[in-house]
Amino acid sequence: MPRLPRLDLPGIPQHIVQRGNNRLPCFFRDADYLGFRADLREIAFSLGIAVHAYVLMTNHVHLLATPPVSGAISQMMQKLGRRYVRRINDTYGRTGTLWEGRFKSCLVDSETYVLTCYRYIELNPVRAAMVDSPDRYPWSSYLCNADQAHDPVITPHASYLALAPTAALRSQAYRELLAFAITNDDLASIRQYLQLQQALGTSRFQDAIEQQVARRARPGIPGRPAGPSRER
Repeated sequence: MPRLPRLDLPGIPQHIVQRGNNRLPCFFRDADYLGFRADLREIAFSLGIAVHAYVLMTNHVHLLATPPVSGAISQMMQKLGRRYVRRINDTYGRTGTLWEGRFKSCLVDSETYVLTCYRYIELNPVRAAMVDSPDRYPWSSYLCNADQAHDPVITPHASYLALAPTAALRSQAYRELLAFAITNDDLASIRQYLQLQQALGTSRFQDAIEQQVARRARPGIPGRPAGPSRER
C-alpha cells in the first residue's frame, strides 16, 4: 500500500523529528552541532521557512518550523540531510547513511499547541537526564527564547510574540511558562501525533485540515494510543 502524502500546508507550523540510523549518534563533537545549526539557518532562510524552536540531541533532532509553501519542509530536510551526511562522512572517513529513513512531522495548531511544542522541544535534554535545566544545554533554542540570546536560526512564532509586548517581558513570560511541567496528556498527544504524522490540535483545527486535504488528519479511534513510542 503506498504511503499517504505528508500533511503539509503553507503557513501552518510543523513539529519535525529526524533520527539517527538505528538510534546511533549523529553528532560527535561540538563542530558537528555548529555545522548543522549553520546549515539549518542557511537552508531554512533560502526557502523562506521560519524556524521557531529546535534541539539537537546526540542521536536525533527536533524542529518547530512554519513553511511558506507546501513542500518546503521536505526540501529543507533533504538538503540539510545530504549536506550534513556528506560533511560527517568526509570528516570521519565513514560511508553510508546517517539518518533513519524519512523524517517525521505533524501539523501543529497555532492556537493551542505551538507553545507546548516549544516547551516539549527545548525540555528534551532535561527529560533525557542530560542536564538538570534547559539553560545548561547549548544545542537548543532555549537561550534565545528564554534569555534573549542572539540566535540567527530563530524566527519567533506569533504565539510567542503574543506572550508580552517587549522582548524582555516575553522572555520572562516564557521562562515562567517552562516552569510548569507539560502534562502527561500533552506529552502523549505530542508523541502520538508525531508518530502518526497527523494534525495536533483541537477538533476544529483537525476539521479544517481535513477539509483542505480531503482525508483524515486524526487517529481513527479518538484517544486510542498509537502504540509504543520512542519519542522524548
